[in-house]
Amino acid sequence: MGDSQWEKRIPSAQELRGGFENADDILSRIIGPDSSIGSDLLHDTLLAKSVNSRRMKRSDSTRVVSVTNQKGGVGKTTTTVNVATSFAAEGVPVLVIDLDPQANTSSSLGARQRGRGIYEVMTGQLEMEEAVRKSPLFPSLDVVPSSIDLSAIELEMAGEAKREAILKKRLFSYLERSGKKYEYVFIDCAPSLGLLVLNALTSSQEVLIPVQVEYYALEGLSQLLKTIDLVRLNFNPGLKGVMMILNMVDKRTLLSRKICQAVKEAYPSMVLSSSIPRLVRVAEAAAAGESLTSFDPASPAAVAYRQACLEIAERM
Repeated sequence: MGDSQWEKRIPSAQELRGGFENADDILSRIIGPDSSIGSDLLHDTLLAKSVNSRRMKRSDSTRVVSVTNQKGGVGKTTTTVNVATSFAAEGVPVLVIDLDPQANTSSSLGARQRGRGIYEVMTGQLEMEEAVRKSPLFPSLDVVPSSIDLSAIELEMAGEAKREAILKKRLFSYLERSGKKYEYVFIDCAPSLGLLVLNALTSSQEVLIPVQVEYYALEGLSQLLKTIDLVRLNFNPGLKGVMMILNMVDKRTLLSRKICQAVKEAYPSMVLSSSIPRLVRVAEAAAAGESLTSFDPASPAAVAYRQACLEIAERM
């Protein structure tokens, strides 16, 4: 007897498996890659899957990186906090030194404490091991906090011999005495080209420059690079690597895309391929006193920071 119109053939298990759509197929079908929202969402989903599947390359030695830009508001603190915590989330031992008197990095990492920080270390009141604090965010993350007292240190160090190398002496003495095997030391700098930044650059092998994607943020880049060259020639021949990370990128605007392209063309070997999108989630994490890595690790910006870390890890 033949099949009636009510009797349907049951598909085989293989046919069933082949008929299911995965999440990316469903997302693409429902929203559609032709719409800007759909395209962006699909891109973020695929990028997160790719980035989160990669393993972080580990460093055999301690890499000291200054995060600096003399222009304010370009995202130095946000970059320091989220790059450091992205590494720490992978179990990588990281030390963050907050060299900005505003102490926003210290607050974001849960380590703000006046009276036992980098000011006391640089003025010789404390050894660095007495100022190092564990961040509550990640077990492998240590912090040397800052305070407003640091704003007067340039006057206090004016008569010191080799005052540009005070931080370097204190830091490397600590690393030698403590036996700590940090893979990264990130130094968050104040928005200036003063003595504190000079100390940071003299202590570092690398520089990470956050670049806000707007016209005026580009004007000081050449001056900063000249300063880095002068430090290399006069104080620290080991200062070799310079990296730039594009910050607050809004790819929906033509101006943002043009500035990104201009920076990449001007400094092709320095600019990281990953860039940080302008998202309110970044500001919300800062307002909550957390890193984006701990506040919302699935955010596209958190994924972008992890992608940047993967690239930084491959650069040395």
